[in-house]
Amino acid sequence: MADSPGDVTRYFCYMVHCANGAYYTGWTTDPLRRVAEHNAGRGARYTRMHGPVALVYVEEAADHVSALKREVQIKRMGHARKAALAEANPLPEGFAGKMGLNGEGET
Repeated sequence: MADSPGDVTRYFCYMVHCANGAYYTGWTTDPLRRVAEHNAGRGARYTRMHGPVALVYVEEAADHVSALKREVQIKRMGHARKAALAEANPLPEGFAGKMGLNGEGET
């Protein structure tokens, strides 16, 4: 939900790299908050079992439905294609270096 009448909710599809080497894909309105939740054990069951995680890919979507559809597309990709997607698309400036495997900002 938007915070005030003039605010617009932003939707993102994101991918994290898990401690076991796998990629987990999801959608959110706040990627940094969501990664922190994953690393605190409040995220998806998969990331609770295979964390900690590091944010490796973020893509803004036009709306909630678009974010869900993109999540499904990425989840259907194989490991190598997900790795290539993350490598070819560096994190946007607001996200780069913010979340490491320990869930804290990196320097």
